[in-house]
Amino acid sequence: MAHHDFNMPITEAQTRAVRINDTVTLNGTLYGIRDATQIHMFDRGRKTRFDLGGHAVIHTAPNVKKVPVSDEYPAGYAPVCIGTTTSARMERFTRPLMEQCGVRIVIGKGGLMDASQSAFSELGGMYLAIVGGTAALETTWIEAIEDVDLDDLNPESLWKFRVKGFGPLLVAMDAHGASLYTAIKQNAASKRAEALAQLGVKA
Repeated sequence: MAHHDFNMPITEAQTRAVRINDTVTLNGTLYGIRDATQIHMFDRGRKTRFDLGGHAVIHTAPNVKKVPVSDEYPAGYAPVCIGTTTSARMERFTRPLMEQCGVRIVIGKGGLMDASQSAFSELGGMYLAIVGGTAALETTWIEAIEDVDLDDLNPESLWKFRVKGFGPLLVAMDAHGASLYTAIKQNAASKRAEALAQLGVKA
C-alpha cells in the first residue's frame, strides 16, 4: 500500500501507478457532479465550459448558500455541507465521462460496477471511496466554490471546487482491473459456503 498526493489534473501514467488499497489526497481542483448533471450532458447534449481533462469528479449535490461575489466566494456560493452520494445509479456515465471529458478519477460511496471497471482499465481511471456520514469532514477540505456551470440544475449543477488536502481517500477500483468490492463479495461468498458446509447445508 502506498499514499499518493495529487495536484490536479493528473496524467494516465500517474493513474496507472495507483493500486487498490492505496490512498489518495487531492489538491487543486475537484468537480462536483450528480445524476441530473450527467443526464443533461450525455443524454441531452449539453456542453460545459469546464475542461475536465485529467481531473476528478465527486458524486454530490452540495448544500450551498447564495452570497455576494467576493474574493472568498468567487462563484457567489458558500459551501454549507458538501456530502457524497451513492455512485451505483450513475454507473452508465463513467465511460462517457472518461472518453468524452477526459476524467481520470471518480469519487463516491458504495462503488461502481463492471462497466466502470472496464472503463477504468481501458482508459486509465480509478474510483476513490468515501465512507458515508463524513460530509462535515469533507466540507472542511474545500477551500472555496470557484465556479459553477449548468446552474439551472442547482443543486445538481456542475461545481468547480478548490480543495486542499482532500483525503486521504481509499482506492477501491484501479486501472488494473482490481476492485475491493469484487474481492469482498468473493470473500463473503467463500465464507458463506464454508459456514453452510460445516452445518451440513447444501448451498
